[in-house]
Amino acid sequence: MFALGVGMSSSARLADLQEIVGSVLAEAGWAWEEVAVVGTTRRLVDDQRLVQLGARLVGFDCSDLEAVEVPSRPSSAARRLLAPPVAEAAALLAAGTGSRIVVPKRVGRHVTVAAAVGEQR
Repeated sequence: MFALGVGMSSSARLADLQEIVGSVLAEAGWAWEEVAVVGTTRRLVDDQRLVQLGARLVGFDCSDLEAVEVPSRPSSAARRLLAPPVAEAAALLAAGTGSRIVVPKRVGRHVTVAAAVGEQR
C-alpha cells in the first residue's frame, strides 16, 4: 500500500500542499492514482485543503504519532511547540504493517510530506 503523510500549518495554501505532494510523488516514482491513503493528525483529517486532494484520509492522535520512530529529527519549531513528527509518522501508520519510508520528510511552504509503503491494512 502506498501512503503519504502530511503535516501542515494553518498558513498553508492548497497550492503549497499540491506542490510538495507532486514533488514527493515524483521522487517516489508514483502516480497520484497509486496513493491509497493520506495520513495526518486527527485535527487535520477534515481540513478542506486535504479533502480537495481526493484521497482517502486517516487521522491519528498525537500520542500515536509520537510513538512512531521516524528517520528525520523534528524541526526546531516542532520541538518548541512540543508537536509530534507528523509527515513520516503518519505515512508509516497509514501504510500499515511492515511499513517503511520511501521518501523521507520533505518540507514545503508550511507543509511537510513523506511517503511510505507497507502491507495493506
